[in-house]
Amino acid sequence: MVKICLECQSEPEERGPGSALRELLTDGETASTDTCSGARLTDFCAVWDAGVFLVSAAGKGAPSGVTERRLNEAETLNSVREAQFQRLEAARPRGLGRGARGPVLRMAGQPPPWAYIAVLLCVLSLGGAIEIPMDLSQPPTITKQSVKDHIVDPRDNILIECEAKGNPAPSFHWTRNSKFFNIAKDPRVSMRRRSGTLVIDFRSGGRPEEYEGEYQCFARNKFGTALSNRIRLQVSKSPLWPKENLDPVVVQEGAPLTLQCNPPPGLPSPVIFWMSSSMEPITQDKRVSQGHNGDLYFSNVMLQDMQTDYSCNARFHFTHTIQQKNPFTLKVLTNHPYNDSSLRNHPDMYSARGVAERTPSFMYPQGTASSQMVLRGMDLLLECIASGVPTPDIAWYKKGGDLPSDKAKFENFNKALRITNVSEEDSGEYFCLASNKMGSIRHTISVRVKAAPYWLDEPKNLILAPGEDGRLVCRANGNPKPTVQWMVNGEPLQSAPPNPNREVAGDTIIFRDTQISSRAVYQCNTSNEHGYLLANAFVSVLDVPPRMLSPRNQLIRVILYNRTRLDCPFFGSPIPTLRWFKNGQGSNLDGGNYHVYENGSLEIKMIRKEDQGIYTCVATNILGKAENQVRLEVKDPTRIYRMPEDQVAKRGTTVQLECRVKHDPSLKLAVSWLKDDEPLYISNRMKKEEDSLTIFGVAERDQGSYTCVASTELDQDLAKAYLTVLGRPDRPRDLELTDLAERSVRLTWIPGDDNNSPITDYVVQFEEDQFQPGVWHDHSKFPGSVNSAVLRLSPYVNYQFRVIAINEVGSSHPSLPSERYRTSGAPPESNPSDVKGEGTRKNNMEITWTPMNATSAFGPNLRYIVKWRRRETRETWNNVTVWGSRYVVGQTPVYVPYEIRVQAENDFGKGPEPDTVIGYSGEDYPRAAPTDVKIRVLNSTAISLQWNRVYSDTVQGQLREYRAYYWRESSLLKNLWVSQKRQQAGFPGDRLRGVVSRLFPYSNYKLEMVVVNGRGDGPRSETKEFTTPEGVPSAPRRFRVRQPNLETINLEWDHPEHPNGILIGYTLKYVAFNGTKVGKQIVENFSPNQTKFTVQRADPVSRYRFSLSARTQVGSGEAVTEESPAPPNEAYTNNQADIATQGWFIGLMCAIALLVLILLIVCFIKRSRGGKYPVREKKDVPLGPEDPKEEDGSFDYSDEDNKPLQGSQTSLDGTIKQQESDDSLVDYGEGGEGQFNEDGSFIGQYTVKKDKEETEGNESSEATSPVNAIYSLA
Repeated sequence: MVKICLECQSEPEERGPGSALRELLTDGETASTDTCSGARLTDFCAVWDAGVFLVSAAGKGAPSGVTERRLNEAETLNSVREAQFQRLEAARPRGLGRGARGPVLRMAGQPPPWAYIAVLLCVLSLGGAIEIPMDLSQPPTITKQSVKDHIVDPRDNILIECEAKGNPAPSFHWTRNSKFFNIAKDPRVSMRRRSGTLVIDFRSGGRPEEYEGEYQCFARNKFGTALSNRIRLQVSKSPLWPKENLDPVVVQEGAPLTLQCNPPPGLPSPVIFWMSSSMEPITQDKRVSQGHNGDLYFSNVMLQDMQTDYSCNARFHFTHTIQQKNPFTLKVLTNHPYNDSSLRNHPDMYSARGVAERTPSFMYPQGTASSQMVLRGMDLLLECIASGVPTPDIAWYKKGGDLPSDKAKFENFNKALRITNVSEEDSGEYFCLASNKMGSIRHTISVRVKAAPYWLDEPKNLILAPGEDGRLVCRANGNPKPTVQWMVNGEPLQSAPPNPNREVAGDTIIFRDTQISSRAVYQCNTSNEHGYLLANAFVSVLDVPPRMLSPRNQLIRVILYNRTRLDCPFFGSPIPTLRWFKNGQGSNLDGGNYHVYENGSLEIKMIRKEDQGIYTCVATNILGKAENQVRLEVKDPTRIYRMPEDQVAKRGTTVQLECRVKHDPSLKLAVSWLKDDEPLYISNRMKKEEDSLTIFGVAERDQGSYTCVASTELDQDLAKAYLTVLGRPDRPRDLELTDLAERSVRLTWIPGDDNNSPITDYVVQFEEDQFQPGVWHDHSKFPGSVNSAVLRLSPYVNYQFRVIAINEVGSSHPSLPSERYRTSGAPPESNPSDVKGEGTRKNNMEITWTPMNATSAFGPNLRYIVKWRRRETRETWNNVTVWGSRYVVGQTPVYVPYEIRVQAENDFGKGPEPDTVIGYSGEDYPRAAPTDVKIRVLNSTAISLQWNRVYSDTVQGQLREYRAYYWRESSLLKNLWVSQKRQQAGFPGDRLRGVVSRLFPYSNYKLEMVVVNGRGDGPRSETKEFTTPEGVPSAPRRFRVRQPNLETINLEWDHPEHPNGILIGYTLKYVAFNGTKVGKQIVENFSPNQTKFTVQRADPVSRYRFSLSARTQVGSGEAVTEESPAPPNEAYTNNQADIATQGWFIGLMCAIALLVLILLIVCFIKRSRGGKYPVREKKDVPLGPEDPKEEDGSFDYSDEDNKPLQGSQTSLDGTIKQQESDDSLVDYGEGGEGQFNEDGSFIGQYTVKKDKEETEGNESSEATSPVNAIYSLA
């Protein structure tokens, strides 16, 4: 399969025979050619597989729905298309229609990012060298050769490549250092078969250096000789570092320093980098950096530079080895011998360390001016490294103009300026400016751009018919101007035999009236002091009738609205003329929507549906003609009409990216996704559907650009969206303590990544190692805009700090702890809080308080001075020193008040005078009970209480509440068991009345009252009795609605759980309804002993809603509501009836019996005639009504027409049950097996052992169970 993905599209230009390519611009954007003037690269893709071209295009000329966004996003397919380029074949033919490939379709589209490749292929396809079919005689052409400067690995065999083609196949020989290289005399040297490639084998010994030199390959056949470039062979070298002992480098702090590397010379030059002897990279910044020459420069030396040593390392490319120089050690002389970390972020670090400030001076290059030469097309590297205190900043300028922004970039902390792909306009004066607060200095660099030769017009192969004229042009430029030398078949043109048909005019050879004898290979060598170019071009004289070079009758499918070009590769000599026709029409296609290029390609500017058809190309010269046909099919474009949109999501949420596509239905669509322009791996957290991509549990790694690529075999479309994931911030880092004081410190930190959600706050926490080691406490909170704060500190605390960042998503992990800082001690400035005095027994008082933490202790040996005395007695204070957080005072009277004080003290002194707190000694049980308790019945469930208060001295503590204990002694209903569990009701405070509610009606109760204090209950009052009156009953239990048939509905219920009086009956209210229509409500009253009722249905369709309540003399109680089951449909109704008595059923059975009889008669007749009637293959007996139904055509109608409607399930009594088809019959009764009457009804009461909730939901349906089938067939 051949895949070609480029086009050089241009406006037509009038040309004559022999036109050639003039120039190829190096930036890969435009090419100036005779056939492609001001060419603009376009993107397409054509696949040639089994004679069918499949073309894809980005959609130039597409409808307005193709947006600019889609065009820009096409660049994301770079990685995909690069894989396609790997399969690209070599150049296609040129030369006024001559070529060596089949018809190729060209389409217009958006510019690809790999434009330089596009230009190259454009040139090769439209303006490349002339190609002659290989079955025709032709001089040799070099197709492959080694690079001019060929460096080889000494450990491997040497390979010098030289490949060529020609007819007859060429032979090869070599020169070495301009002398014939006799391969046969050297056993180590051989030449590959059918090739000129040299192989030098060292497996049996030998030194590769012996073969260094300049080699040139000659390919020769009877029509001429072609030459390769002069290949300079060199062997890679990686010499060892010389042994040396390095003394310590002594330097004053603040002085500049250069550590020289001086690596051994290698081929190619090694890569230099600096590390410590322990293989740790040397940290570089604008103060310390490596120069382009490999030396390590210190703009000023600081004391911390002594903490490591410095070793220069050289890495050699071919041998993959690293050689290390002996390390340098530094000894820094300083006026401030302590490397105090607090000074690193000091605003005036150098003066704080006693380092004198200096103006800048250049360490490299030296002086104020220098010059530099660079070759065109190479990179220009300018470097300025300056010393000074503080460290200077470097800025770059160009005299008389601006720096080329598209090619210039700064490196090495602005100390180097790199300009890529240098051209002549980059010549001039550049200067670097080094400045600090002490002054500035500048250095001027004069840049001269020279050029090795480069082609303006490279000579191309020339194919002529006998008697034709032609020319070879060899035009190059360079600085200095290169010279041109012509050769023929490898020999100088001056020494070649004279040819009257040939004329040399400087850089051009003119041929007139060429003949067969003019065939040869010409070489053009153009050179100056910086290099050379060598080109081969043959002159071939042929007499060939037209021939087509592509497969015949190809199918090409193209996309609607695209610009398309049909190529018709052909060859002939003299040059044939080419014409195009469509669908066999006689008129030539040219003009309007069609344009024919000089090379014979037919361009259709915008494909329409009517352009579909068969196209014929005809090539004609004086020797004959040839033709070929191409069938063109037009397909609708693939378009994403609903693109994914940019989204912002929090971590852990779900995101869906839409991608809805419209495409030609005859093409197979494939939708794929890219993430950050790379194929997306669909993990188990992702779900890829036809029109969307869903990401579950979004994580930070899911952030990025997502590209939906909708492609067919012809074209593709893409759309991109960016997913931003909001995550918790990363932890702050590099905590540093500065401005250390007795009661404050400055904490500075570097914020972590906010993960797309701005940091709103920072929480600073601290930990101390005396009272609660390892426990972190919040210290303070700061806005998210700061990264430095002054923290107020307490005395005598060994602090360690950490910082937590907070945003809308959550909190970061804590930072790593800072270094510790201990403050000096002081007397406490506060006393313990929450001081209390309470008795735990009747003769004591426990004094408690909240102990002070580490930040309020202020010193070592924190202790508490506890004082107490009885209130209002003015007695002396009792005191004791306590180390804990409690003290118990014993032998106290019952519940008396005390004055209490707790004062903090440490080794530095006492805290302030404490506040006085009132506490009480322990309580005892109350000695008296409430008296004169009176009860008044409020209603059937509540009573009112009233009593006399007790004397305060009998309470013996704090009065909490008066409490009533009551219990239900019995019910006024006979034989009704009641629970006599004691219940209580409390009345807080010093109250004299209260209400007890939630009593049972129609019951006998007893009640007692007590006084309650902190110790417990006092003695009980005398027992009081009272009776609650009759109330309304609770709802009837287990209300059940059943529908045995379409005429009646059965209702059953049980007595209320709580009659709350003497039942006098039940009230039933029901109403019929059908959808939104509701009938008249009917009310029925029943006696108290009745628990069943049957409702006669007015029609088989309506449903009923029932409401049942019980009654006492007081009134009706709570009602329970149920609805009848949903009515069955007509099929269900027919099955519920006695099927055997239905007329339609009898008629159906008769029809089936008649059909069976006819089949039996036909079968009998066929058997009697000697034939077989293969109705039943599994039995030899005639079909009988007793045979079961089989898959081969037998009949069993008994189970088909009598099944209930699928989706409903009938219970044994005719009601529809809720999905219990697998229950046994016993589950529906009280224990016995059910029996059936002759009409199929179930004998016995249908009593369910489940509560009301389990009997609900009887409207649901399910497939018919075996029991239902029995009922249906009865």
